[in-house]
Amino acid sequence: MTNTDAPLIRFRGILERRLGWTTADTEAVPILPVLAARAAAHRLSETAYLDRLVAQLWPEETALLAERLSITETYFFRHGDQFRALAERVLPERLRARAGQRVLRLLSVGCSSGEEPYSLAISALGARPGRDWIVSVVGADANPEMLRRAGRAVYSEWALRETPRDVRGRWFQQTEGGFAVDPEVVRSVQFVEHNVAEPAEPRIWQTGRYDVIFCRNLLMYLTTATVTGLIGRITDSLAPGGALFLGHTDSLGSDPRGFTVEHFGDTAFYLRDSPRAAEPTRPRAHVEARPTAAPVEIDAYAKALELLRDERFVEAFDVITTVLPRRRPRELLLHGVLLAQRGRLAEARDAARHLIDSGGTHPDAHQLLGFCHEVDEPDQAAGQYRLAAFLDPGFAMPRLRLGLLARRRNDGPTASVDLSAALELLPRETEERITLFGGGFGRLTLSSLCRTELDAATTRGGNRR
Repeated sequence: MTNTDAPLIRFRGILERRLGWTTADTEAVPILPVLAARAAAHRLSETAYLDRLVAQLWPEETALLAERLSITETYFFRHGDQFRALAERVLPERLRARAGQRVLRLLSVGCSSGEEPYSLAISALGARPGRDWIVSVVGADANPEMLRRAGRAVYSEWALRETPRDVRGRWFQQTEGGFAVDPEVVRSVQFVEHNVAEPAEPRIWQTGRYDVIFCRNLLMYLTTATVTGLIGRITDSLAPGGALFLGHTDSLGSDPRGFTVEHFGDTAFYLRDSPRAAEPTRPRAHVEARPTAAPVEIDAYAKALELLRDERFVEAFDVITTVLPRRRPRELLLHGVLLAQRGRLAEARDAARHLIDSGGTHPDAHQLLGFCHEVDEPDQAAGQYRLAAFLDPGFAMPRLRLGLLARRRNDGPTASVDLSAALELLPRETEERITLFGGGFGRLTLSSLCRTELDAATTRGGNRR
């Protein structure tokens, strides 16, 4: 071992522990010059610099090392065969699966300077059946400089070298600084700084959340332990039937646990398996019936609501259907919401009207009826939302939907009023209503959506292209 080898080997060990990176003898980005430069920048010897890295977390230096050592070369629609598989095979299936929610969620792990997540957003926005669908893309990377570039959303012509001409014309605007990504695409993408070797980031990793995850050309740089943890999070975060795309140098093997290998042309991807159905229980011995109907219904409602929160719609529907003969208002409301989630809007409207006609005030039923009318009769939808808000002034969800409808009409002033009200009310909204009417989004995400749309309505006059 030479005098040069000792700090180099030590530096590699630190990179493995802090960033989860495995480094070979011939790196694409040589690490010895980076070590020398960073030690000199802090006026330390290499040994003293490494001692400091070991002795404390030093997050700003770790982030800078990720920036210096990352391989960042990328471009839009890189590996076009995978994007063709996404557009022609995966997205049509996911649109059918999400028809009740009208939300597509996609994740780009190791997103670099943003070309990949923006490409995913463009693909999803182009595939959606209508503008009432929400496209949400998360781009995650450990390199803060790359994320800053991604946030600027302006790229050179070289970055668009594989972008089809019609896509370039629709989703990019030529400026003095290059090609700017269309604002609608930019609004669909959120960037998060995240080191995959660190504990799970709740803003990214959530059970069953994503329809599509891209994690390309990253696994080969990670240690075995980091790969194992990352694949576990990816598996948990993909919805059943969701798709995972890896780089051509990465693989989960021929029989990956939790996935089915799918082939499309010259490429392959992985589909998340659906959970196995529970084994049938053995029949129990006959026991004299007892009057326990009410507690069973309470448990059934709570269970169905929990399943809805986990986006397990079929199971939730089956559970709540068992208590419908009692026709309690909350069970009927939940049944109507689940009918709407499954695309059975006429039946959902009937459930809402039955509640309204039963007497009393039912703001939640008017909210459901408004949701059912949004696609084909937006004026009626707005009327129902206004009635829901009038009947319960503390109800945040109708004000949010009214604000979004106003944004679609390019009515900035009205959108500002309703979105501001929703933003004020959301912290006090009940978890039950967020589960019923949040479209799978939590309180923080809905608040973020409010702020984004409110900023657009106030700074741009509410106009949308």
